Amino acid sequence: MSTLALIEAARAAIRPHLLQTPVLLSEPLSAMLGQPVYLKLDNLQITGSFKVRGALFRLLHLGPETRTVTTCSAGNHGKGLAWAARLLGIEAVVHVPSSVDQAKAEGIAALGAQVRRSRFIGYDDTELVAREDAARTGTPFISAFDDPHIMAGNGGTLALEVMEQVPAARTFILPVSGGGLAGGFAVAARHHLPDATLIAVQHAECRALSRSLEEGRAITRMPEIETLAGGLEGGLGALPFAALRDRTDRVMHVREDELLDGLRWLLATHQLLVEPTSAAVIAACLQRPALTGPTVVVLTGRNVAYSTLRALLGA
Repeated sequence: MSTLALIEAARAAIRPHLLQTPVLLSEPLSAMLGQPVYLKLDNLQITGSFKVRGALFRLLHLGPETRTVTTCSAGNHGKGLAWAARLLGIEAVVHVPSSVDQAKAEGIAALGAQVRRSRFIGYDDTELVAREDAARTGTPFISAFDDPHIMAGNGGTLALEVMEQVPAARTFILPVSGGGLAGGFAVAARHHLPDATLIAVQHAECRALSRSLEEGRAITRMPEIETLAGGLEGGLGALPFAALRDRTDRVMHVREDELLDGLRWLLATHQLLVEPTSAAVIAACLQRPALTGPTVVVLTGRNVAYSTLRALLGA
């Protein structure tokens, strides 16, 4: 099955179970950037992030004999997988970095999955542990991003929704770490809109996509960093890189303090709560990039512990 056919199959498969999240015209960003800017609110998705899209589609394509799956997650993929596994009667084992946001860890456990906290703060080292555990137990390992079903479900279905909701959109701003969201989104968007502009946003201290584009190969491992935006930490998947290498028009980098400014700005201006990872795209917009045509900014998740939020807001 081609990638485009897989994206259409993903949309048909997950539509009965998940939400089509709304878009919101941001008048403040539109005025600031000189183009209509819309927010795609997938922070309102079931489980609090877009990750449930790919997780559900991937599990729907496992054999009926599958009883347990193993994964590694910075939080949102694990929560999405736990929700999908519960829906389908499958057990899930989720390995998380020691730095995982407490709200995410608790959310995964509340959905019935086993949470195994790594001794590592970084995603890449934690994934090695998870893969070793999956090999030892003989359970399928479900990648958070380097998998065609995950890419089709996460980024592909989001792109199809966005293009239907905002037909005039020609610029899309997305956060990138492993690349599953951006890779699937880029394939669908560029197929239907050859003149589309894709802006990828990365953490300034974890530039896996930038390095991959510079070196012409996927940089799949990066040094661990301490950040509240765990979803932006780690290397880029090989499959996402193949999708992004000729479809990425610009990569923007945001610092830790800019992430937090983006979170606060969105909460103060639109009363929308996102997690620091999701705030990356708002932080990029606050850098006032030049935009071409109507723009959609994808908000990816809202899972942040109350204690973390209090500290960020100085409450």
